[in-house]
Amino acid sequence: MRRIIVGAQVSIDGVMQAPGLSTEDPTNGFSFGGWAAPFFDDVFGEEIHRVFGESFDLLLGRKTYEIFAAYWPYYDKQGQDGSIAERFDRITKYVVSRGGDVDTSWTGSARLPDIAAVARLKQEDGPPLVTQGSTELVHALLAADLVDAISIFTMPVVLGAGKKLFADGSAPHSFALTGSRVSSTGLIVAHYERAGGIATGGEPLPSPSDRELARQARMKRER
Repeated sequence: MRRIIVGAQVSIDGVMQAPGLSTEDPTNGFSFGGWAAPFFDDVFGEEIHRVFGESFDLLLGRKTYEIFAAYWPYYDKQGQDGSIAERFDRITKYVVSRGGDVDTSWTGSARLPDIAAVARLKQEDGPPLVTQGSTELVHALLAADLVDAISIFTMPVVLGAGKKLFADGSAPHSFALTGSRVSSTGLIVAHYERAGGIATGGEPLPSPSDRELARQARMKRER
């Protein structure tokens, strides 16, 4: 069985739209493209290489796939064996797209028509499937309970609006923190592994106050 690892660069308020370049995704009037670039440093580079381990395939939504396909094959690798660009050349790139008109001419690319196809692919033997960007795809993966791990790169910036990493409808799960780092730029990197169900706690007062009983009654009326 293959693991699915969500990799995301987000702002403090959870926005993940167009972190790398101003031209990535200006939809819905988003004007802060490239907002993550000022926080790139050695820690960022080392942790990105940790996400893209020795063995992986990419799992992308159509829009992110098109961004990658128009950039990485043309990136000047300058003989850098083992660089991310070089790794992207030799791995399989899966693009999830309902439409059959997506251009999969980037070497090693394959189209998956829907989340059901992703679920079937996950059951096969093979390297982990790593996402980047691909907001709608990530939402669908979380809702379908297909995510095994999440690596979040949080930048110290509030963007106010934009496509976000999490949406209502994700399958509830707890995650265990397996590693974290803080860089000199304020970047916080956190790696999480799926850990099970949601634990709850907190003890109510043995004899609720009249004020608490009134509050509970009001909440029932407001449902």
